[in-house]
Amino acid sequence: MNDHVPLKKLHIKTYGCQMNVYDSERMIDILRPLGYEVSDKAEGADLVLLNTCHIREKAAEKVYSEIGRLREMREEKEARGEGRMTIAVAGCVAQAEGKEIMNRAPAVDLVVGPQAYHQLPELIARTHRSKGERLSADFAPEAKFDALTVDRTVSGPTAFLTVQEGCDKFCTFCVVPYTRGAEWSRPLASILDEARALADKGVREVTLLGQNVNAYNGLNADGTQSTLARLMYALADIPGIDRLRYTTSHPNDMGQDLIDAHRDLPAVMPYLHLPVQSGSDKILRAMNRKHGRQSYFDLIDRIKAARPDLALSGDFIVGFPGETDKDFEDTLDLIRQVGYASAFSFKYSPRPGTPAAAMPGQVSDAVADERLQILQALIIEQQQAFKENLVGRTLDVLFEKRGRLEGQAIGRSPYLQSVYVDGAVNLIGQIHPVKIIANGNNSLRGALLTETVEA
Repeated sequence: MNDHVPLKKLHIKTYGCQMNVYDSERMIDILRPLGYEVSDKAEGADLVLLNTCHIREKAAEKVYSEIGRLREMREEKEARGEGRMTIAVAGCVAQAEGKEIMNRAPAVDLVVGPQAYHQLPELIARTHRSKGERLSADFAPEAKFDALTVDRTVSGPTAFLTVQEGCDKFCTFCVVPYTRGAEWSRPLASILDEARALADKGVREVTLLGQNVNAYNGLNADGTQSTLARLMYALADIPGIDRLRYTTSHPNDMGQDLIDAHRDLPAVMPYLHLPVQSGSDKILRAMNRKHGRQSYFDLIDRIKAARPDLALSGDFIVGFPGETDKDFEDTLDLIRQVGYASAFSFKYSPRPGTPAAAMPGQVSDAVADERLQILQALIIEQQQAFKENLVGRTLDVLFEKRGRLEGQAIGRSPYLQSVYVDGAVNLIGQIHPVKIIANGNNSLRGALLTETVEA
C-alpha cells in the first residue's frame, strides 16, 4: 500500500465465545489488505463490526441498542465532514435474525453470518457502490476456510485455532445447530499449515476450538478421517508448539484415544472443559444430552486414571424447565463429587425456536436466581480450594505480557490461571518453572526459581 493512502479505522466489538474471538481475528486479517487498521473505540471508525452471539437471553436486543448508539456516532462523524461510518453485524445473531435486522435497523449496512465472513471485502464494496446485497448467511464453512490465508496476525504466545464448527447434538436449550449449522471439520492439512504459521510467529500455546471440538473428524491427505487425538499428536510434533488445549467438548465424544492423548502427550495441558449442564438424570433427558450423571462420573474416572493431575471445568444451567428442588440438589451433589477447578454457570433463558422454550414447568426468575447464587457459591469455594492447593507447588508458566508493576510479567499456568511474577518481564513468550507463593481472588502469585533467574 502506498504511504500516502490514509488508513481506514476498523472497530470490532466481539460478543460471546472463543470462536467469535477467533472469527474477529480472522476478519481483521481479511480486512487489513483493504487498508483497515484496528481501533479500540467505535468513535470515528470507518467500519464498525458487531460480532454477535445468540446464546444468552436478550442478545439481539443488546445488538439493537448498540446499533442505535452507532447510528448517532455515524451522524456526528458525517456532520464533522469525516466521511461515513459503515455498520456491519456479523456472527450468530446475524445468522439467526439477518432479515429482521435489515428490516428493523436500516442503519445497518450489511449483515454477514459466521460461515460467510470471508465475503466481507466484496460485501463492503457492494455497500459502498450502492444499496445492493446486504445479507450473506451461507452455511458453507469449507468455502470460508478455503478463502482464508494462514497468514494471521498474532499478538502474543497464545492463539485460538478453529478446527470444527457446528453441532449435531440438538440440546433442547441451544441455538447453535441453527446458527452455526451441522458439524463440519477442517481438513487436517489446513489446520497443520495454520499451526505452523502460528509457531513461526512465536505462538507456544494453541487452543483448538469447536462448538463440539472432540467430534472432530477432518480428512487426512489420503482421504481417511482423523480424530481430535490424532490431530493433537500431529500438532505436538510441530516445533515451537509446546502446549495444546481444546474446547468445548461433549462427554459422548470423549473417545479412548483422546483420553490416551492426555496420558501420552506432555503438550496436552492437564485442564479439561467438559460441560455436563445438570446433575439430574431427569433434566439431562429433557435437555436431550444423551448421557446420564453416572456415565459422566464413569468418564471422569477414566480420564483421571489416565491423567491424575487433570483439573476439570464445566458448564451448568439452573432453572431449566421442570427443574425441582430435588433436581437442583442432584446438580449440587454432582459438583461436590467431581470437584471443579472452574465452571461457567447460567440461569436458563429461553431461546426462540428451541424445544425447551415451549416446555411446561418454566421456573420463575426468583427461584432460578436463588439457585444460581447457591451453585456459584459452591463453585467459587471449589475454585479457591483448588488454587490454594497449588500454593507451594512449582508449575511451568507461559509468560504472555507485562504486568502493572515494573519488571512484572503475567503468565498462564497449566490450569489456565493468570500468574503474576516479579522480575520476569524478559521471559515473555517463554515457558519457565515458577513456584506459586500466594493465591489471589482471580489469579496466583509466583516467584521464579533461583536457577531460572541465574539462567
